Amino acid sequence: MKPGELVLIRFPEASLEPGKLRPALVVAIAPGRYADVLLALVTSRGYQEVPDFDEVISVADEDFAATRLKSTSVIRLARLVTVEAGIIEGRLGVISTARLQRIRQRLIEWLRKR
Repeated sequence: MKPGELVLIRFPEASLEPGKLRPALVVAIAPGRYADVLLALVTSRGYQEVPDFDEVISVADEDFAATRLKSTSVIRLARLVTVEAGIIEGRLGVISTARLQRIRQRLIEWLRKR
């Protein structure tokens, strides 16, 4: 597993209740001896997009086919979770390196402002 991959997990709800099986983006692999990964929730509900923050993957985008998503989707950058790699239930596809770099830069800028 590596950053930029789209995986399937039971992403926890904000209340920490177990959620449905959903796609998530591997943003980073945590350093250290544990197999932890930083994930961002992916949703097809476009109305949840935070403009100028979240990343939209459109069916017209060059890297869309490689993601193996079913429809235009939003990578929700404020919906992050660190989990053990063992809870990942499947793999979908990948986003482009350029898109991953753009997402990471947006997260860095957001964290620096706070």
